[in-house]
Amino acid sequence: MRQLSIIFCLLVLLSACSTREIQSSLTGSTAQRLVTHSIDDIVRLLPDEPFKDWRGSTLYLQTYFLHDSSIKAYADERLKQELKQRFGIQLTTEPQLAQHAMTVFYTSLATDKDTFGLTIPLGYVPGFDESTKLNILSLEKFHGIAELYYFIGKNGDEKRQPTLQSVVKTDALGLPFITIPLSNLERAGEKPNPKEDRKRRHEFHKAK
Repeated sequence: MRQLSIIFCLLVLLSACSTREIQSSLTGSTAQRLVTHSIDDIVRLLPDEPFKDWRGSTLYLQTYFLHDSSIKAYADERLKQELKQRFGIQLTTEPQLAQHAMTVFYTSLATDKDTFGLTIPLGYVPGFDESTKLNILSLEKFHGIAELYYFIGKNGDEKRQPTLQSVVKTDALGLPFITIPLSNLERAGEKPNPKEDRKRRHEFHKAK
């Protein structure tokens, strides 16, 4: 019996695992919402200064990512909408006509999967598939991560600003007979809340 206990403990220790996978393709609704909500959140983190003083001014905007894609195009449009609707800035495609310039570098527009925990493999037990395992304790992370930094200022005299990052999560804590969801993904029915947005911006930039 003691030998069986030792073997059992060794199996648990050997089955401790941690894996990570970064995905740029968005297959399925969950992955799409993770990324699009993280993009929505990150543009709402744009600080009021100096943009609020540029109301009615013209801005020349350039954006860059590792490659052009529908995800980058979506992020661009969401950013433009924030600049126009929240700050009243007029965008121009003619740099010589712009009073200000903004150059954005996206560093992440993707999902990130991370799994770690302790499991017991059951494939050696008769009647179980070889890939079957029992979760003792596991944490499965599935995040949408948007990150960017940018330069702003008078055209030709832009200064770099702090990096912004937004993470939207749909995690799962796995126990032997139950899985506990940990998520901030659901946004259905959410209404615009400028006061809450200001609070989030204040907390984010204060922490930096």
